[in-house]
Amino acid sequence: MLVLAVVFAAPALICIHIACANDPDIWWHLRTGEWMFQHHALPRADIFSSANAGKPWQPYSWLFELLAFRLFHGFGLVGVVGYSAGMVLAITIALWHMIKRHQADFSLVALLIFGTCYSMGHLFTPRPWLFTILFFVLEIDILMQARKTGRARELAWLPVIFALWSNIHIQFIDGLLVLGLAAVEAIVTSRGGGFKTLLRAPAVIAALVASVLATLVNPFAWRIYKVAYELAAQPGVLDKINELKAIPFRDPTDFTVLFLALAAATALAWHRRVQLFEVGLLVFGLVVSFRSQRDVWVICIAAAAILATTVPGKQATIPLPRFAIGLAMVIAVIAMLAGFRILKVNNQVLGDQVKQTFPVNAVNEIRAKGYRGPLYNEFNWGGYLIWSLRMPVSIDGRAAFYGDKAIDRSVATWNADPDWTSDPALESAGIVIGPVKSPLFQVLKTNSRFKLAYEDKTAAVYVARR
Repeated sequence: MLVLAVVFAAPALICIHIACANDPDIWWHLRTGEWMFQHHALPRADIFSSANAGKPWQPYSWLFELLAFRLFHGFGLVGVVGYSAGMVLAITIALWHMIKRHQADFSLVALLIFGTCYSMGHLFTPRPWLFTILFFVLEIDILMQARKTGRARELAWLPVIFALWSNIHIQFIDGLLVLGLAAVEAIVTSRGGGFKTLLRAPAVIAALVASVLATLVNPFAWRIYKVAYELAAQPGVLDKINELKAIPFRDPTDFTVLFLALAAATALAWHRRVQLFEVGLLVFGLVVSFRSQRDVWVICIAAAAILATTVPGKQATIPLPRFAIGLAMVIAVIAMLAGFRILKVNNQVLGDQVKQTFPVNAVNEIRAKGYRGPLYNEFNWGGYLIWSLRMPVSIDGRAAFYGDKAIDRSVATWNADPDWTSDPALESAGIVIGPVKSPLFQVLKTNSRFKLAYEDKTAAVYVARR
C-alpha cells in the first residue's frame, strides 16, 4: 500500500519541486478568468491587444480560466502550482487504473507509469492541456476495457467526459478522432474483419454520436469546431513557437518518448494478429507527437496502453484490497499537500521566480511614472503584461489568434532585422518593453524617437519622445 502511495505521489511531488509559476501563458488565462468573474459573461471579442481589438475571439478554455483564477485568487501563485500538482496526481492515478486493468505485474505497472510521466514531465505546467491528458487517459481506459470485455456500459461516461473536455481545451478533437477509430474497428469487425474487439458497432457508434453532441454543450455551440479548424489551418506557428516545434532530441525525456514508441511498435509487431485500434492509435500518436513536442502525451499514453495489453507479466500473489487502494490515494494527496511545506514552495519563493523571468520591476516603473501607450512588447511577455500592466499589448501567447504574419513581423523587429523601422506597431508605440539584451534595444539607443526610461538585469523600457 505504501509503495502504491509512493507511485501515486512521486510525479506530483516532482512537479511541486520544479514549481513552475513562470509559465508565459498562464497570465492571460488568469486575466481572462478574472474578466469573466467580474462581468459574469464570456468575452466575445478581443479585449487584451491593440492589434486585434474588437476582433471576434472565443476563449475556448473558459472553464479552465475560471478555475485558474479562483485558485490564484484564493492561494496566489501556490494555487497555480497546486493546480499543476493536483492534475499530475489525477493523471498518475488514471494511468494506474488504465494500466492495472490489463497488466497484473506491479513492477511493470510502476515502470510504465514512471516512464510515461517522465516523458511528459515538461508538460506539467499550469495549462489546460493537463485536463486533455487526463481525459485522454480516461477515454483510452474505457475503450480498451470495453473492447476487451464487450461490455459497453462504461461507454456512457464518454459523453460526460467530452462535455467537460470541449469547455476546457480545444484538443477534445483528438479524443473524438480516437473514438472514431474505435467505431471503424467495430464496424470492420462486424463485417468479418477478424480484428480483436468485442465491442459491437451499434454501441460504439452511439457513444460517438452522443459524444459529438455533448461537445456542443458549450458557449460557442457548433462554432467550437470552426475554432478547431482555424487553429489546425495555421501550421506556420509550428516553426515559430518552441513548444509547438518538433521534438529536438536534446533531452533524456525526448529519448524516453522515442523508446516508448519503439517498444509499443515492437510489441504490436510481435503479435501475428493485426490489432486495428492499437495500430491506428500508435500511428495517430506518432504523427501528432513527432509533429509537435507539446503533443507527446498522445504517443506516451498510447504506448503505455499498448504495452500494458501486450507485454506478459507475473500475476500478483496477494492482490491489494479496495480499501488499500483508496487509502493509498489519500496518503498520496496528504503527501502532495505536505510537499509544499517540506519543499518550501510558497508565494514568496514563487514570486522571486516570476521576477527572474518577467519584467516585474519594469512594470512597477511604468505604473509609477504613468507612461502611456500604445504598448509594444515581446511575444513571451505579452501574457504577463496583460495581467500586470492592464494595458493592451501588441502581441501575446495566443499565437494562432495573431497569425503567422504578425508573429513573423514581431520576431523580425525584435531581432532588429534591416526593416525593423517599418513595423507599424513600433512606429505608433508610446512604450517599448522587452528583454534588456534584445537586438532591438541595441539599435533603439541611437534612435531619436525613443529614449531609455528604465533598465535592470531583466528588462528595459523605452518611451516615445513627446
